[in-house]
Parts: sequence; C-alpha cells; structure tokens
Amino acid sequence: MGMRPQKPSHSAWLVPVVALLSMVGPFSIDTYLPSFKAIEFTFSVSRELLSQSLGFYLMAFAVSTLFWGPLADRFGRRRVVLWSLSLYLLASLACAMTTSFSQLLLARTIQGLGAGGGLVAGRAMIRDSFESRLAHRAMSQVMILFAVAPAIAPIIGGVLESGLGWRSVFYFLALYAVLTMVMVYTVIPETLPSSDRQSLQLSTLLAGYRQLLRHWQFMALILALSIAFSGLFLYIAGAPTILFDFLGLGSGDFGFQFVPMVAGLMFGAYVTGRLTHRWSSQKIVHVAFGVLAVACVLNLLQVLWLPAYLLTVIGPLVVYAVGIAMALPGLSILALDCFPRRRGMASALQSFLQMSSSALVASLVVPFLKDSLGRFVFGQIAFTVLAALLWWVAFRKMRPIS
Repeated sequence: MGMRPQKPSHSAWLVPVVALLSMVGPFSIDTYLPSFKAIEFTFSVSRELLSQSLGFYLMAFAVSTLFWGPLADRFGRRRVVLWSLSLYLLASLACAMTTSFSQLLLARTIQGLGAGGGLVAGRAMIRDSFESRLAHRAMSQVMILFAVAPAIAPIIGGVLESGLGWRSVFYFLALYAVLTMVMVYTVIPETLPSSDRQSLQLSTLLAGYRQLLRHWQFMALILALSIAFSGLFLYIAGAPTILFDFLGLGSGDFGFQFVPMVAGLMFGAYVTGRLTHRWSSQKIVHVAFGVLAVACVLNLLQVLWLPAYLLTVIGPLVVYAVGIAMALPGLSILALDCFPRRRGMASALQSFLQMSSSALVASLVVPFLKDSLGRFVFGQIAFTVLAALLWWVAFRKMRPIS
C-alpha cells in the first residue's frame, strides 16, 4: 500500500539524510564533553552537577520521542523532522547565550525535546521505504555514516573550545540544525502515504502504547537494544573521567578514545551490511552478541591483570563497538516489524527506552562508577548479560526470516 512513495531520484538521498538526523544526538552529547572543565569554571559547578546537563538533555530527548512518534504517524515524517529541528535550533542558540547554570540546564532540556523528532521520524522513513532485508542494509549504511559523529564531534568540540570558547560549540550545533533542515526540505519527500495516517485522539494513542507495552517480544527487543547500547554509552558519558582521571589526558585528547571506538562502529556496520545478503537479521544479532561477549572478556582480563594504558583500556571498547554496530540495525528492524502500521509509535518507544537508559547511565551510573575503572568494566558486563538474556527471550518464538 504505497510503500515507496518517494521518487527513485530521491532514494539515494534518504540514507545520508537519515544519518544526518541520527547524528544530532551524538553531536549534542560529544561536542561539549571537552568543554566540561571550562563550563565548570564559568558557572563554578562540580563535575557531578555538570553531568546533570547531559542527563537532563537525554531524559527530555527520551520523553519527547513519545510525542514525536504519534505526530509522525499522523502528520508525516518530513513535517515532524522540520518541526523538531526548528525547536532544536532555538534551544542551541539559547545554550550558547546562557548566563547561569540553571539557564543552561533549561536550554539543554529544550534542546533534548527538539532532538528526538529527527531520530524517530528517520527510522520510520527507512522502514517506510524498503522491505525488511533492504531496510536492514539501509540501517547498516546509516550506522556507518552515523558513526562518524562520535569520532569527529569531540575533536570539533575541542578545537572550538580552545579557539573560541565553549559557547561556540552550541553555535556550531545551531548551524548543523540549519544545514540539516535545508537538506530535508530540498531533497526528501514524504514517505508516509496518506492512507496510513493514524489518529491523534488521546484514547487511540493510549490504546496504541498499551498494545506496544503488552507485546512481550517487541519489548524484549527494544530493551535488549537499549541495554546493550548502555554498555557502550557508559564509556561515552564517562569519557571525561576515563581520559582526565584514569589516563591523565587533556581536553584535546578525546580523539584517542572516540576515533578508535568509531572505527569499530563503522567496521561493524560495514560487516553487517555485507552479511545481510546471506544471513537473516536473527543470525546477525546472534553473532553480534558473541562479539559483545568477547569484548567483555577482554575488558575483564585487562582490568584484572594489565595496567591502565590507552591501548589496554580502549582496545576492548573497540571490539564492543563492533558488536553494537552489528546488533543495533537488526534489533531495530525486528522491533519495527512487530507493528507495521505503527512504525512511528514503535520507533518512538524504542527511542524513549534507549535515551532513558542513556540518561540514567549519565546521571546515576557514571557518578557511581567514577572512582574505579574496574567498576566501569563490571558495569558493561552487567549490561551485556542482561541484554543477551532479553534477546534470548525475544528470539525463542521468533519466526525465522529467510
């Protein structure tokens, strides 16, 4: 029923534009990490308190997805992307012009509200436009491009902070929003057919979310995705502690963690894209969890028997990034396929859980683990084991995809 509404000439733009939308999140997080010391000095706040600005952003992002998803199902993907990026643009400018830490928290919260729409609508655009196997491959291509963001974001942030001050980071984010809006407006048509538009009545929305929450297989899939990603995000949110405190590096050295990590993400996404020609999504996810298990074992061995050097700390993280890049596209597509007519809402709940878990990691878990590198390792292992159990629960009665 109108599953490919866009013109063939536009299809080549869909993957890179969805990747740009997905990159809003990591840019919003990673570009200002090198500025932590400068922002702490400007507002006379502690590291723990400043970390709450990340937690506030992520929680607002998570909550907003619950609204952006139904809006994308009702008004279309493209319109929601433009609305959300407009809000993100205004909030980024507000972050740059804050004069107190409380104002920064408020502006970051609004920024999170604006950032959620592009991620939700972008995932739905991919599944609107491709059948399952091609959608998996497209999501892997998105992951390859998306993975560039965490590599270059802290480097860009470090250069901007050193040369122009920390406020320039948020002006950069505002400019990124403008450029992405121009791309969406000029080259991306609407992918949701009018016949598939959903109602926005409160009773209908509540019934839809109740249906999603009661679908145990869908819930197991999106929880597995969120918790597995938390094992990686633990090291992203904790990067200032790991680099400054454990490895003795400075604000210009974030590339030593993020570039190898992102290389792992890109390699894992590339491998996944190649495997989709021959393997089902379920098989790829199986292998991905095997890679995550290897990474956890290597991480445990290094923290027990090796000193905390850059290579020994970052090496296992790269392997974990490979596993995450292999797992996420398959888990996401399998989850969206549980509700073909409510992909916006399904993507919204998926994003909500992923961002909520990331917010909890940034606000509660990282401050609790900050005193010891070993605590980071055991935290990652705990997340991985729980995610693997949830995947096993979801897979048990899943029909194989040929």
